[in-house]
Formats: sequence, structure tokens, C-alpha cells
Amino acid sequence: MNRNEILMIAGARPNFMKIAPIAAALLGEPSLSAQIVHTGQHYDRLMSDLFFEQLGIPEPTLRLGVGSGTHAVQTAEVMSRLEPILVDRRPALVLVVGDVNSTVAGALVASKLGIPVAHVEAGLRSFDRTMPEEINRMVTDVISDLLFVSEPSGVANLSREGVAPGKIHLVGNVMIDTLRRFKAASDELRMCERFGLTERGYALLTLHRPANVDDPSRLQTLLEPVFELSADMPVLFPVHPRTLAGLKTLGAAQRQGVRLLEPLGYLEFLGLMSSARLVLTDSGGIQEETTVLGVPCVTLRDNTERPITISQGTNRLGGTTLEGIRSAIKEALAAMPSGRIPELWDGRAAIRIVQILVRQFGH
Repeated sequence: MNRNEILMIAGARPNFMKIAPIAAALLGEPSLSAQIVHTGQHYDRLMSDLFFEQLGIPEPTLRLGVGSGTHAVQTAEVMSRLEPILVDRRPALVLVVGDVNSTVAGALVASKLGIPVAHVEAGLRSFDRTMPEEINRMVTDVISDLLFVSEPSGVANLSREGVAPGKIHLVGNVMIDTLRRFKAASDELRMCERFGLTERGYALLTLHRPANVDDPSRLQTLLEPVFELSADMPVLFPVHPRTLAGLKTLGAAQRQGVRLLEPLGYLEFLGLMSSARLVLTDSGGIQEETTVLGVPCVTLRDNTERPITISQGTNRLGGTTLEGIRSAIKEALAAMPSGRIPELWDGRAAIRIVQILVRQFGH
């Protein structure tokens, strides 16, 4: 076994913002060797390579190139391609982040080989098992040896599920580490000017979850209040590749006031999000980022695994009905932005994670 090698698994766009600060913190720690495996779950430039460039993430040691596929195919491909690598390298620890298929696949392979697993962003629960991400989160947490938690609800969930207290570490939110590090650089891009917008004079929309975008009827319901909002202010809509297919099926992709964009780089999106009057999303990470930025957010889902963004932040749960979304948008626009930044969302979560890793694996 390589007694001080930490192998980090990343494969999809949300992973990259989470491993960036951990990779940076590990580079400054001589007692540990950090390597990155990119599974290729997201593989085009706008969804993958651009993030490595903008966030200064070291070039992956290995690229698995699994590509797209069903949940079963994608998970199986990551497992089959990762297993011989772990057998050969025998790292001291496999570190996985978030809740995508690459996360659970990496954790399963490592655990079956007797290699310790650390899960960053552990303990989050939507309590909705129709979400593939919820299954990934639950399975990964059960087989992980170190559970790094971003908010107190995660500690409560893991404790209720019987996880030993010594495995659970409330460290804060690595997504916010990345935001704080790159906020000034995103401001310098002057994204409002680039799009001919005024600060707080537009809304920003993202949709990508299969339950929302694969069903034309559901997608139409989610978009109708957005089209209504676009009569009052421009709505920018960077379109995820999966969502684009749904929009084409729907045949009503664009109306005056809604501007469809290609997927944006991290810095570009952060710049637009920071200056928006309102953000509408089904993304978990964006709920967290808008909380720290103080930007009103309406989540187009019936649940959230990040309840602190509602209890302390600027997030509102809009649901998936026409009236629910309309009501949430109205409330968000009428209310003065308020809320507070959750404990330990201070830009130092990755440092706390690495300090724990050094104590356990540094030599």
C-alpha cells in the first residue's frame, strides 16, 4: 500500500468545484501525496476541461473516459475501469465528493478492496429516494470511513442512521471555499456589461435534473412561470446538454426575454449569479452559493437536501407546481435579501479536511 497517497475521484461538473480547494490544500502538505482520477462522466470542454483550467486544478493523473450512459452503465464503467488502478496503486485513501455516479462507484470499488474511503459532503438527505443522487449519497455514506459534513443537518442524519460519531466531521462547505477564492476574479469579468444587463436587473435560471427536464409536461410547468417573469426582467438560461434535448422535444424553448446560453465556465456563471436579482434552479450547489452571496433563490424542486439554505439562507422551495413556483417567485422578489452565512462556510473547509487527513495518513 502507498501509505501516504490520497486518490481523489471526480467525474462531473459539480465535483470539480469541490475537489479544487482540497487539491490546493493537499499540494501544500508534504506528508501526503495527492492524485486525481477523472472518470469522464462529464467530458466536453464546457462541462469539464474549462473547470480544471479556471480553478487551477492539477491535471488528472488518470482519465477513465467513461462517457455518458444509463446510471447502471455509467456506474459499472467507472467501477470496472477504476478497479485495476486501485489494485495496482493501493492508495492510503480514496476520497470522493458529492453525489454523482462517479462518487458511489469510486466508493464501492475502494471499499471492496479494503481501501479506506472519505466522503466529502456527507450526510445530506432529501428523503426522496426517487432521486438517483439520494441513493448515491446513502450508499456512499454507509461504506465510508471518514464523513466530512457541510452543515449540521448532515451530522443529525448520519447519527440517526447509526454512523459512529468518530467517523463524522463537521468541516464546512468546500463549494464555498471555491466561491470565496474566485469571487474577485469573477467580478473582473464584468458579466453584466458583457450581456448588456444592469446589476440586479435580471434573473438566472438553471435546470438539469432528469425528473425536471426529461418529462415535457413537467418541463413546461416549470418554464411557464419563468416565461411570465421574463415579461418583467430578462432571464438568462445557460442550458445543460440534457436540458437542451428536453427543450427541443417541448418545441417552446425560447420566448422574448428568455436568453438561452451554452453552459458557462465557473467564473462566468459566478459573475452572473452574484449580480442577479433572482436565481431559479434545481441545483443543490447553487442553493448554497446564493446563500453566501445574499442573492434570492427559488428552488424548483419539492425538497432539498440542504435545509440550512432555507433556515439560514436566501433559498425558497418553490416546488414543481405552477402556483407554487409563481408564489415563491413573488415572495422572493418582494422580500429584502436577508439571511446569514452558515457556520464554517468561511473558505477554510478544505484546510480542516486536510488537517484530519494528515493526522490519520500523513507520515
